[in-house]
Amino acid sequence: MDKLVIEGGRPLKGSIKVSGAKNAALPMLAATLLTEGRFTFVNLPRLRDVHTFLRLLEELGAEIDFESYGKADAPVSIDTSSLASYEASYDLVRTMRASILVLGPLLSRSCQARVSLPGGCAIGERPVDMHLKGLERMGTKLNLKEGYVEAKCKRLKGAKIYFDIPTVTGTENIMMAAATAKGTTILKNAAREPEVAALGNMLNAMGARISGLGTATIVIEGVKKLRPVEYSVIPDRIEAGTFVMAVGAAGGSLKIEQADPSHLEAVLSKLKQAGLKIKTGKDWIYVECKRRLKSVDVKTMPYPGFPTDLQAQIMALMATASGLSVITETIFENRFMHVAELKRMGADIKTEGRSAVVRGIKSLHGAPVMATDLRASASLVLAGLGAEGRTEIHRIYHLDRGYQAIEKKLASVGADIRREKADMPY
Repeated sequence: MDKLVIEGGRPLKGSIKVSGAKNAALPMLAATLLTEGRFTFVNLPRLRDVHTFLRLLEELGAEIDFESYGKADAPVSIDTSSLASYEASYDLVRTMRASILVLGPLLSRSCQARVSLPGGCAIGERPVDMHLKGLERMGTKLNLKEGYVEAKCKRLKGAKIYFDIPTVTGTENIMMAAATAKGTTILKNAAREPEVAALGNMLNAMGARISGLGTATIVIEGVKKLRPVEYSVIPDRIEAGTFVMAVGAAGGSLKIEQADPSHLEAVLSKLKQAGLKIKTGKDWIYVECKRRLKSVDVKTMPYPGFPTDLQAQIMALMATASGLSVITETIFENRFMHVAELKRMGADIKTEGRSAVVRGIKSLHGAPVMATDLRASASLVLAGLGAEGRTEIHRIYHLDRGYQAIEKKLASVGADIRREKADMPY
């Protein structure tokens, strides 16, 4: 098992490129199940979760060009001309919650699906009941048996569906199922994230009729048939935001390329308040940090609010900011597991319920720490970049789920960071 070793205190300088978004790529891959033919994806990120999802598609009968996938930045083709199965097995689904996204497409194409209830990071409950209730309203008969969702239908039909809370994967699953349903489906209180809009835009390119993307009301007029397409995955806004904060942690300046600043308005606004100098263009973000940051309060919210996937990272920044900050997590109930590891590095953080009070200290100090989930891993990388001395981060397989070669990218702009084999069996 690997670990990351970081010698802190090296300012960053240069330019760094953002990879394709994991959270956009996974539903796009699921959408290939909606029709037969050859799809081609550009800017598909090389990540553990993406590889797992490709293996899942292969298990269902798709032909994957793994040779191209093994080449960095090469387009990857997927041929879904024939499906051999409608079952997503536990062995693959257990490692990744996004696997539930095959449920809607399989029902649309095969009128039946058997999908294991998903696993993934232990950051809190992410129930799939809103997916299931929506599919039931569209005419699906469901049965939960031995850890699997068993679903059957004749032909899905349009329905008006209201989500109790905005759900990204729930919106995506129902949107895919509704693309070829009979009649019109209206999603109320739908998720507004850029990744949802990206999926909708891909479906429209396939021949779907979807409007309202980026708003709380999405309307899908079902069509009889979709077609395969070549499509590009949008930049990863969470990776871009992590790199912006890396400058806040380590100091220096970076031009972050292949990024969409319009996807990060709430984040960039908060970081400007904290003292970062930020300029943006259509597809780049320039950030500079020459002095200690100021504390700011943060409350995570569904898009377009401050994303929960950047909460751990900004907490690492606030650990050495001047003053007192309160960070409130409203999305997941168990997303403060990084606090204990930041405290090992000297951070002064107290938690109560869904809020954390962070009293900034002058500097963190390096220590051996252990990642607990994907974004917690990123927060420890940021803490290590700015800390005095050596930091070792164990269990970085979490990090590999969502960041493509992050240590190589950071090393290319001046960070002293490297991957090594761990000598402890974490």
